[in-house]
Amino acid sequence: MNTVPTVTPFEDAHSAPTVRGFFHTPGTPTGHALVLTHGAGSNSNAPLLSALAEAFSTAGIAVLRCDLPFRQARPHGPPFPAMAVQDRAGLKRAVLLLRERLPGKVFLGGHSYGGRQCTMLAADEPDLAAALLLLSYPLHPPRRPADLRTAHFPKLSTPALFVQGTRDPFGSIDEMRAAVALIAGPHELIAIEGAGHDLGGKGSPAARTAATALAAFQQFAKLVP
Repeated sequence: MNTVPTVTPFEDAHSAPTVRGFFHTPGTPTGHALVLTHGAGSNSNAPLLSALAEAFSTAGIAVLRCDLPFRQARPHGPPFPAMAVQDRAGLKRAVLLLRERLPGKVFLGGHSYGGRQCTMLAADEPDLAAALLLLSYPLHPPRRPADLRTAHFPKLSTPALFVQGTRDPFGSIDEMRAAVALIAGPHELIAIEGAGHDLGGKGSPAARTAATALAAFQQFAKLVP
């Protein structure tokens, strides 16, 4: 049985963008790692991210939950569209840092806006991350189903696991099924019954969602012995 992971603040400012957040070191490491980031209105301390980091690191996967550059620049408020390129650069740098430090696979994941930036980065750089974990992908703005955020999906070849609540106003399960069919690479969609966009709604607390996501991701990424 794995021992309790340790959690320490993490910051690397040797080059830009700065990578900042918290690193979860497993008690019994597999050598694999996950970079995990937040949505537009949140930060790396979001309950869902903390629960995911605890679940994954307990299973032996090191986790860096990090603040995107836009959140480092301003503690509140949504990202500016012009900063999205910088946010993707921050995610790329986080992945490369973990690839230097750990011997195994490095995965990339994010909630909502953070997950969308992960998919856009991976579409442009398919060999950067071994697989993607995408939580509450913001398929379209609420009540605007025609404004789809899928233009890059046909270029996405990195294996991608989507975890979506059945009550998410940013994309229904049926809408998500149609959207992920556009993806070029391996992909899977997991539904969290009764959950909204935060994946921690009534009957589906963050810890339960994290356990579901971990089990699905281990199988999807073929990490289970």
